[in-house]
Amino acid sequence: MPQNPATVPFTYADAGATRGEFPPGYHHFRIRRRIGSGRALFEEAGIQILAYRMQRGTGIFERATTPNAEPGTELTVRLGLGPFGISAPCRVVYVLDEPNRRGFAYGTLPGHPESGEELFAVEYDPADESVHGIVAAFSRPGAWYTRLGGPVVRLIQHWFATRYIATIQPR
Repeated sequence: MPQNPATVPFTYADAGATRGEFPPGYHHFRIRRRIGSGRALFEEAGIQILAYRMQRGTGIFERATTPNAEPGTELTVRLGLGPFGISAPCRVVYVLDEPNRRGFAYGTLPGHPESGEELFAVEYDPADESVHGIVAAFSRPGAWYTRLGGPVVRLIQHWFATRYIATIQPR
């Protein structure tokens, strides 16, 4: 009998750790970029992020079990090109819905080439009305080919993180 997807365990033990200090034993990064200013931009960017705009805008979104991110949502991103792509399953760990922070984090599931968690968010600073896109993650290789890729894999992760933020900037 197939296992209920919600009971499939994450591939790492530190679920939710992107909320605070990242756990040891992983590669860490946090990218924060100003995307503009104003409460309206913050609100719109928050809606877009929860609708997977960062993943859709970079062309890696494959599918999700809900139209907007919510805890427990199963989603799959596709990494690579054409027949050389890899489907990477994830589950939403938590959603941020705070007055000045919106977004969500997902964690890796079995079959994902990495093991860890990634946060996609937007922050509003009421002091100067600036709006910042944030992508933060901790991960380590989850497959032989990501271990073999080493520093190249980390460069690709950083490159994607900057592209994610670019998808929510005003045009």
